[in-house]
Amino acid sequence: MSPHQWPLGSGFDAASTACDVIAGHDLTGRVAVVTGGYSGLGLETVRVLSAAGAQVVVPARHVGRARAATDGLARVEIRPMDLIHPASVDAFAMGVSDDHPRIDLLINAAGVMATPLARDAAGVESQFAINHLGHFRLAARLWPALVRAGRARVVTYASGGHQIAPVDVSDISFHTRPYDKWVAYGQSKTANVLFALELDRRAAPFGPRAFSLHPGTVLGPLARHLSDAEIASFNVHGPDGRVIVDPARDLKTVQQGAATGVWCAISPMLDGLGGLYCENCDVARPQAQSAGHPGHGVAPWAVDPEAARALWAVSEALCGLAFLTV
Repeated sequence: MSPHQWPLGSGFDAASTACDVIAGHDLTGRVAVVTGGYSGLGLETVRVLSAAGAQVVVPARHVGRARAATDGLARVEIRPMDLIHPASVDAFAMGVSDDHPRIDLLINAAGVMATPLARDAAGVESQFAINHLGHFRLAARLWPALVRAGRARVVTYASGGHQIAPVDVSDISFHTRPYDKWVAYGQSKTANVLFALELDRRAAPFGPRAFSLHPGTVLGPLARHLSDAEIASFNVHGPDGRVIVDPARDLKTVQQGAATGVWCAISPMLDGLGGLYCENCDVARPQAQSAGHPGHGVAPWAVDPEAARALWAVSEALCGLAFLTV
């Protein structure tokens, strides 16, 4: 675990919004790629980055829907891409790199949660394939453009859900163990944290730095595969049926949920740092130091350097590419 995996005293908190975090920052001339950038937290991220002057590229599985969602936002491009299809990721990255030789920010905000068992064309379980492997491949293909930016940041949305399960590299795709949608989700979110840890170790000498984060609990598109009973079990609705907003309980608005990702992307407090897991607009504590705050902190298996290296090797093999091999 990094000795820097400890709060910095950012001055922000669980109630801070993405607008609060980005206030005073001028991103004119910067280029950002934001996956999942046309709904929920990703869309709010695109909105504040573009308002601060950044040129934002949004990869979209549903191009028409993405254009409608971002209509009226300045400096936003929509390009087709589907994270579960390697050829689609490659084509997107090639086109973006041709038009934007320097990419300052790669924000991996897309994801799925607790889905029924499905697999990609290579037989990889879909939550792992979309949440981790698709973003691993995207970062690899955009790597030259990230290096040319000099001090690029790669920010990956993980989740407190990483505490559900470590990555089982011996059976990532549930070929021998029974499929559990929550274990699969937890595994994919642990993979997000480990990806940031190992990417940062390998990338830092070239300039880019990497971070992962828990955005908070925001009832949005990510919950589309959950039943009403499952949603009710999270106690996110009040007696009147309205969604509860209580940042102290990790129940956030979209604007609050997007804040930590934006903070990871632009905060000068993180200059010279990387490989860290963040929450509530600051670096998170190790899980053992977050007693009394269930769901907070980073689990030991998600900051294990050996697990990160093992995941990297498996990811290269599954993607059929070599990415920053050392």
